[in-house]
Amino acid sequence: MGQYFLRLDWLNRPGRDNVHRRDPHQSPPLGGGRKRGDFQQAVGRSRGGRTTKIHALTEDYGRPIAFVITPGNCHDLTAARDLLPAVSPARRLLADRAYDANSLREWLAERGTKAVIPPNPTRKHPHRYDVKAYKGRNLIERMFCRLKDFRRIATRYDKRADNFLSAILLVAAVTWWIN
Repeated sequence: MGQYFLRLDWLNRPGRDNVHRRDPHQSPPLGGGRKRGDFQQAVGRSRGGRTTKIHALTEDYGRPIAFVITPGNCHDLTAARDLLPAVSPARRLLADRAYDANSLREWLAERGTKAVIPPNPTRKHPHRYDVKAYKGRNLIERMFCRLKDFRRIATRYDKRADNFLSAILLVAAVTWWIN
């Protein structure tokens, strides 16, 4: 009968709290200081909090062709290396400053694609780019605005990355049809 009561000697057993806690005080279990599974679900910490980046390829009219989602704290070049081989080589690639890297420029040149990417302001030797052609990048930004008109995409209600990507693809199909 005594085993069902809260006893002080039971709480003060030596070594009891050191088994699965960092210290004997009230705290979360020992987990390495991170949330498990977030990175696999394309959620990463950035300045704005827990975020996900949507990377997309569009055609000349601003309609989406392919998508990749990454955690918010991943660099954009990692997504470009996954996204670009999925389509046939284009004449030009319009991208923002985040994609300015010599490795990407060389890879695009091997494929016969002209890189229209403004140079990063921290470059010692900035590359030249076609400013007039770069003005066409507003189509890409408008495509992202159309995607984020849907609240489910803008706020990411889905916990799992595959569900979020499927919602993006569904919205992209709807916007492709409307456009």
